[in-house]
Amino acid sequence: MFDLLATDPRSKARRGRLTTPHGIIETPAFIPVGTQGSVKAVSPRELRELEAQIILGNTYHLFVRPGIEVIRHFGGLHKFMNWNGPILTDSGGYQIFSLAKLRKITEEGAQFQNHVDGQPAFISPEIAIEIQATLGSDIAMVLDECAPYPCEYDYAARSADMTARWAARCKRAVEANAGPAPTVLPANLNAAAGTAATTADQLLFGIVQGATFDDLRKSSAQAVVDLDFDGYAIGGVSVGEPEEEMMRAVESAEPSLPKDKPRYAMGLGTPPQLLEMIARGMDMFDCVLPTRLARNGTAFTASGTINLKNAEFALDKRPIEENCSCPGCREFARGYVRHLTKAEEILGLRLITLHNLHFYLDLMNRARTEIERGTFDQFRRGFVMGYKVRDVDLAKL
Repeated sequence: MFDLLATDPRSKARRGRLTTPHGIIETPAFIPVGTQGSVKAVSPRELRELEAQIILGNTYHLFVRPGIEVIRHFGGLHKFMNWNGPILTDSGGYQIFSLAKLRKITEEGAQFQNHVDGQPAFISPEIAIEIQATLGSDIAMVLDECAPYPCEYDYAARSADMTARWAARCKRAVEANAGPAPTVLPANLNAAAGTAATTADQLLFGIVQGATFDDLRKSSAQAVVDLDFDGYAIGGVSVGEPEEEMMRAVESAEPSLPKDKPRYAMGLGTPPQLLEMIARGMDMFDCVLPTRLARNGTAFTASGTINLKNAEFALDKRPIEENCSCPGCREFARGYVRHLTKAEEILGLRLITLHNLHFYLDLMNRARTEIERGTFDQFRRGFVMGYKVRDVDLAKL
């Protein structure tokens, strides 16, 4: 399922290969975020042309709209959105934490009012597994509770312990429901039998929590590893904590994670952060920054971000980045892209989105090559030193 192909001699960077029902993922890998069954402003065909290996589907958003019944009717998320590559679905825990109204977390699960129409809903570990089975994703995530930042030690400890108990329930649910999964409706919560889009080969990843406390991160990692999942994720990072706390959370959990399983840092991050996480032994990443910042006119380059709305680019005939092979850089000048963004033309945000996704995906391709060569650490240091971090990066995390 996961093959470790090479390691960097001067860091914990790993070059791996993860096999899923819909294809192979070469790691380190970046996962474009398709919140509502779509990576914003980009078609599945364009994602294939960008050589995206895997995309993320947001369980909470799809659960709320269009609803699991609709996706089941179309035969699963792959067919619904016409994407034939791997899909990872999150469990909905982070969105319940960040978006849902009047939520109540108990041992049984999460009761909440959804953010779209305020309808009451309930997701338990078992329901989270049922939903993801019906979506038919290649990688499913256990339901977890994302602790806020800052939070008290006692709260973080209780939350991490409950996340471990929920993880055990998720695994039992998978083992007990290896066949077609029922569909769960957010309004009445009745389980209805039906044809599911699931596959018996769906992988299940556990999630490490523990907020910013080193001992809780270690104990949470060990508790989840003891349950023996197909892979492991570091959750509860990039929720407002300083970058050094984020790095320490990963450093605390990483030694407990088995070397023969993939590691997924959830919701990260800027290009330098991705390379730093790779150096700390992480394999997979997702982040909304490439698409979200593109809609604000911000493009990623090797020297940092640039805001193409700025007047300095009005007469600039250069591409967004020299020697970039993305559609925007091959065909258009900065001055034209600036005009489009200032005029609020959709093409402008699409071109920047395509460029940013290409930049992230190409960065991972470069990281894989450098690890194979044994030169990743030098590459990382040079990139980070040359990258100018601007406020817009961290403000949008």
